[in-house]
Amino acid sequence: MFYLKRYRFVILAIALCCFWLPANAQSFSMEYKGQVETIPFQLVRNLIVVKLKINNHGPYNFVLDTGVGYMLITEPSLIDSIGVESKRTFKIHGFGVGNDFEAYITNPLKIDIHGVVSNNVSAAIFKQDNFGLSAYAGETIHGLLGYEFFNRLAVKIDFIDTTLVVSAPEDMRYYKRGAKIPISIEDRKPYLTSKVTFADGTEKQTKLIVDLGAGHFISLENLKDKEKLQKKFIDANLGVGINGLISGELSRIKEVQLDKYKVKNVIAAFPDDDKIPKAISRDGNLGIGLLKKFNVIFDYPNNTLYLKPGAEFKRHDEHDMTGLTYYTFKDDYVHVVIEKVEPGSAGSEAGLQKGDEIEMINVNSVSNMSLQEIDDLFKSRDGRPFFLLVFRDKKYIPMHLTLKRRV
Repeated sequence: MFYLKRYRFVILAIALCCFWLPANAQSFSMEYKGQVETIPFQLVRNLIVVKLKINNHGPYNFVLDTGVGYMLITEPSLIDSIGVESKRTFKIHGFGVGNDFEAYITNPLKIDIHGVVSNNVSAAIFKQDNFGLSAYAGETIHGLLGYEFFNRLAVKIDFIDTTLVVSAPEDMRYYKRGAKIPISIEDRKPYLTSKVTFADGTEKQTKLIVDLGAGHFISLENLKDKEKLQKKFIDANLGVGINGLISGELSRIKEVQLDKYKVKNVIAAFPDDDKIPKAISRDGNLGIGLLKKFNVIFDYPNNTLYLKPGAEFKRHDEHDMTGLTYYTFKDDYVHVVIEKVEPGSAGSEAGLQKGDEIEMINVNSVSNMSLQEIDDLFKSRDGRPFFLLVFRDKKYIPMHLTLKRRV
């Protein structure tokens, strides 16, 4: 069953090496000159989800993802509801374990997002739901929106108010105080340079994708002697790429410096080297876990990223303290099923098993909780106890789980 392949946080960095879309003038623009729009979004398990219409149908839920070079429709049923005429087929491949798969390439679509309109934007539609983002998010996700949304606009993100402010660059109100960081747009994705300080004090200048679709804080790749740099790791599932599981390790690094701002004691992912396409020239990616410590403005036309510390800038961050990977059923999003239990974790010590369905947490039914709320509980405090009611083998089993910091 494909929905069993859901992981604790998602990496949506994609290499579309065998995939081509006509690139001429694909973009979004404001409906009127001088217009500035405020667009609400949901922050769902560290994914920015916006509502949009396609060919006057919808609204549909799309993840805003700077790590994606092309618009992707991950819900195959949309091919009928939005009236796609062109159905050329291409193969796509990316990170993870699994085979390449096929997608349709659409003719240009009419896409509307709260006063922002598309210009000649095409998309790839998956023939099968290879991501399963809906099961991960606990609500229906129809696709991913990346480069085209950013390439001609300035986009300000406020993670506390959960709003986007969008305008032409000349109409944006930029931060008077903050950092103005140069970025380069390569292969339709934004890159910056950051100094990373490892646990042993070693410093490294790193080239990173600025990746809104990556739920982690920072991911670092192709490191020599990483065990000497860090000393302490835990094995972990780092997410899911287009092709499935991305395995690797988690640790904490001493510091990430972004211009004048230094973020301390950062949770870092270290994917296995054999899961990283050799053609990719970079040192890793900067994910939304770290970006949401700031108010952020993306200004692709002027090759600039603006940062200003937000309310959570100094917050100490925690990783999951259960060792559980869980997902929901796409048909109802109320059944929370455990897909994996990490050895030696709090979940393992409590006796939880793959396939267990969590029915209650303390006195609360999970049917009344979002996956984000469950995530927050399971990252709340080292040593915090929970009562769980679990359904296994057609019977209910009470269990006690005590959170244990692993990294």
